[in-house]
Amino acid sequence: MRRFELIAPCHFGLEAVLKREIDRLGYDITEVADGRVTFAGDEEAVCRANIFLRTAERILIKTGSFHAESFEELFQGTRAIPWEDYIPIDGKFWVAKAASIKSRLFSPSDIQSIMKKSMVERLKSVYHVNWFAEDGADFPVRVFLMKDQVTVGLDTTGESLHKRGYRRLVAQAPIAENLAAALIMLTPWNRDRILVDPFCGSGTFPIEAAMMAANMAPGMKRAFTAQRWNHVIAEELWAEIRQEAAEMVDLTVKTDIQGYDIDDHMVSIARENAKLAGVDTLIHFQRRELAQLSHPKKYGFLITNPPYGERLHDKEQMPALYRMIGERFRGLDSWSMYLISAYKDAEQAIGRKADKNRKIYNGMMKAYFYQYMGPRPSGRRNEQTERDKPEKVDQAEGKIKWNE
Repeated sequence: MRRFELIAPCHFGLEAVLKREIDRLGYDITEVADGRVTFAGDEEAVCRANIFLRTAERILIKTGSFHAESFEELFQGTRAIPWEDYIPIDGKFWVAKAASIKSRLFSPSDIQSIMKKSMVERLKSVYHVNWFAEDGADFPVRVFLMKDQVTVGLDTTGESLHKRGYRRLVAQAPIAENLAAALIMLTPWNRDRILVDPFCGSGTFPIEAAMMAANMAPGMKRAFTAQRWNHVIAEELWAEIRQEAAEMVDLTVKTDIQGYDIDDHMVSIARENAKLAGVDTLIHFQRRELAQLSHPKKYGFLITNPPYGERLHDKEQMPALYRMIGERFRGLDSWSMYLISAYKDAEQAIGRKADKNRKIYNGMMKAYFYQYMGPRPSGRRNEQTERDKPEKVDQAEGKIKWNE
């Protein structure tokens, strides 16, 4: 088996959640930095990470790292990478994304162009050809420059891992599937506890929770770019790990997961998405206004993504909406509430300061994950775990997205 250094980009502020996922898969973490976790693994790790990780954006094979302050140094550093170990003579290769911060080289288009030329020169000398048809499998490359240090990765995933394949229909402002999964994993919720999303939209929070409850791997039903890299990863290995994932699914689990929305059309969309995900039997969706939010049971969880008021004509409605959220939450005996919002006066309108809040980037929008923690059920051991501890990664160096 070959050994790789693998890079898993993720949402800023959620590196610790992804690190725990990778730890649970049994792989050694080599670095945790802004928006990404690096770990060691083999061909099997590439397959498992793509199929099983809920919070990553994609999986990259790190092909090289070097210092470059000029385009000549970038060209030579890229040329020194053994691209022939990955890209066959008919491979289609390009630099899909370049990101730079605090580096002398900062133009993404120029970085992409120089690196492509360098890769061509390297492969021409290896394959002894002057022209490449590039009519074979895709080999997209991503590059990241930080303080003139260049890190190059080969993208094994293709479309971002947040695209599980179930969300054919979306709400107006949906939350990404991997972000929703990460936020649920930041709470002490587990499958024997109640979960309600009163702003469910296209159903992402309830669906992700149901997939966790059923032990359903998020990438089980989708394809990946590296599936066509038969000279790197055997096709049989992908099939073997998919079969393993399928055998782990348990749809007989008993759950109390509910999604509400004020819009009948959105409720229909959520139901259809849950059906496509294969978890429709584990979730109850219904049309219900926020003012009707109630539940007879104790110790439940509200986990939600309410409107932020980003659009000008919605701003005046936000104070009343968040006051109503606070009122309905206070009426739920012993419940916990976790909500992500970019509305700056959320806590004031809710009428209570959150027990914790955590800065999260929803796309490039700065938001906060407000955590209102209710009491644990009597007789239970303390459910606060490592996932409730704040992220310790220094994010002062800037924000670069590898994952678009």
